Amino acid sequence: MSSTTEFKHVSYLWDENKAKSLQGDEVGLLIYRSNLLGADLRLTNYGGGNTSCRTIEKDPLTGIETEVMWIKGSGGDIGSLTRSGLAALYVDRLRSLTNVYRGLAHEDEMVELFNHCIFDLASKAPSIDTPLHGFLPFKHIDHLHPDAAIAIAASKDGEQITKELFEGQIGWVDWQRPGFELGLKIKKCLEDNPGIRGIMLGSHGLFTWGDTAYESYMNSLEVIEKCAEFIETAVSKNGSVFGGQKIESLPKEERTNQAILLAPILRGLCSSHTRMIGHFTDDEKVLGFINSNHLDRLAPMGTSCPDHFLRTKISPLVLELSPNEDLSNLASTKVNLTVQFEAYREMYGQYYQTHKHADSPAIRDANPVVILYPGVGMFTYAKDKSTARVAAEFYINAINVMRGAEAISSYTSLPRQEAFNIEYWLLEEAKLQRMPKPKSLSGKIAFVTGSAGGIGKAIAKKMVQEGACVVLSDNDADRLAGAKEEFIKTFGKDLTAAALLDVTSKTSIEDAFKTAAISFGGVDIVVNCAGLSISKPLEEHTEKDWDILYDVLVKGQFLVTQAAVNIIRKQATGGDIINIASKNALVSGPNNAGYGSAKAAQMHLSRLNAAELGKDKIRVNTINPDAVISDSKIWAGEWAAGRAKAYGVTVEELPKYYANRTLLNEIILPEDIANACFAFVGGMLSKSTGNVLNVDGGVATAFVR
Repeated sequence: MSSTTEFKHVSYLWDENKAKSLQGDEVGLLIYRSNLLGADLRLTNYGGGNTSCRTIEKDPLTGIETEVMWIKGSGGDIGSLTRSGLAALYVDRLRSLTNVYRGLAHEDEMVELFNHCIFDLASKAPSIDTPLHGFLPFKHIDHLHPDAAIAIAASKDGEQITKELFEGQIGWVDWQRPGFELGLKIKKCLEDNPGIRGIMLGSHGLFTWGDTAYESYMNSLEVIEKCAEFIETAVSKNGSVFGGQKIESLPKEERTNQAILLAPILRGLCSSHTRMIGHFTDDEKVLGFINSNHLDRLAPMGTSCPDHFLRTKISPLVLELSPNEDLSNLASTKVNLTVQFEAYREMYGQYYQTHKHADSPAIRDANPVVILYPGVGMFTYAKDKSTARVAAEFYINAINVMRGAEAISSYTSLPRQEAFNIEYWLLEEAKLQRMPKPKSLSGKIAFVTGSAGGIGKAIAKKMVQEGACVVLSDNDADRLAGAKEEFIKTFGKDLTAAALLDVTSKTSIEDAFKTAAISFGGVDIVVNCAGLSISKPLEEHTEKDWDILYDVLVKGQFLVTQAAVNIIRKQATGGDIINIASKNALVSGPNNAGYGSAKAAQMHLSRLNAAELGKDKIRVNTINPDAVISDSKIWAGEWAAGRAKAYGVTVEELPKYYANRTLLNEIILPEDIANACFAFVGGMLSKSTGNVLNVDGGVATAFVR
């Protein structure tokens, strides 16, 4: 092993001080090493690969010291691995399973037997990779999916290249689905090649090891670095990849504009089975592939590594559109794309019928996950944003693999039957069936105006908590940035986008909805919550007061709804518009001519829109709050003083005053309005439109009927 820590194609992240703090804690070092390896996507994809270590522990039943293997459990990710994500198994028991193994046709039954080998009862469920590590004798083992190594493993001449490149120091095992049989083949490879430093798995990945965590880490880096250097030398020698460039990319801004126009249409087509969330990237690696001469040959071949394949499906859909295609004619664009989607679904159906087994699970969603638009970029669609984003990352991994394989030899993908056996593996189906039931708003995208604080922020939080992606929008840039930061910290980076929004500006509104389209693929739920309040006697009310009230509340609601409907119609999957009006839309109170009449206009505009948009399955409903003071900018200004004056109380007495005048004697909170919004969109009222829901604690004069 080399002592150098200088690498060009991988990241050396080892911190000796951190490692020393873990000295004597082999499991802690395993987690540390795993996190470092997972931090570099060139070494392994999200959720892919596995790492393990061996320790000697006292058997709690016998008191005798025994060898235990600690390994990443099922469904984990080495980059974020913690101790709770590990499975710990008795090594001797795991190896003794060879005594009951009935052969390849019965290897799936071995997975249940792993549970009989568990040492630590707090273990994560052991993964299918467990026997791949268990039959090797090394103290620390890394199984990774590096693009550079898989490029060699997926090459037509991969075995010979591996032998020559590493001078016999890396073994080779032909493609075999992960499981007990592959574990036995890895064991035999080592027995036949004693002294090797690793094993290449055909079409799959790389095994490396060491006596210490650091030795295993360095061995992994050095082997992957050598693979990458070999590929880059070949690329430089060839002078081009993928047969050279066939078409030019559009300029960046034009690519983004095309993606914005197209994303909702694609999302609607992809959602024919399950509502999907979208992701778009025009990464240079993607453009290099989709603009190349060899795209038409390579894209239909699909991927090689099982992890890549499971996330991206059998093959992508390559759109037959010119980069600068006129997408303004929605009808003709939809006809064109519908034909292409129907052809893909037919292809997928034939793939299923041709390769299914008697006990195969029923056919799944036949829509593509990966959609390539030459000259523009790549769209991916999945049940949630993180899955869509990760699918894009995996396909970029696959592009890297194809690039490397084509540079050094020629690329080979998994045979179709092997691919099917992975996709419709009964163990994979069982894993899918164990997944938590989706939340009510999973797969939906909510756009909430005025959502940097107060009612709007509470509504946005509720939407995210119930599974939706949300676009925060507000005219206060600082407050909006703070809200976005809070949402990302609380809910993660995949569920929130933000757009500065002036609801009186059509251009600003269009730009905000572009954010929704490029971030998530479109919009399903729009909540018009942006507002302001002015309370003055009639004689003091100015024309400027009147105009701003009607511009923000009425015109703003109209323009936002108009822009939202344009996108929802592209998706053709229906949607919800919720308008936050007010008790004042129904109640005649003093000093409230401008605000009250604007709120009444909002409420009737909702009815008009509901009547018009029903044919598009777009529901339009109204919520009438009253006196929601908490975290509201409205109540921080003159409005509170104006209302206090109108009712003959002090500003401090307003919350109590409002509560006491209600039938329920309750203070109304932003969360109450958020819950009302969810009532309309959560699924229970999917056949209701044109309704008004009062959330005011009970104000008899505001009763609609």
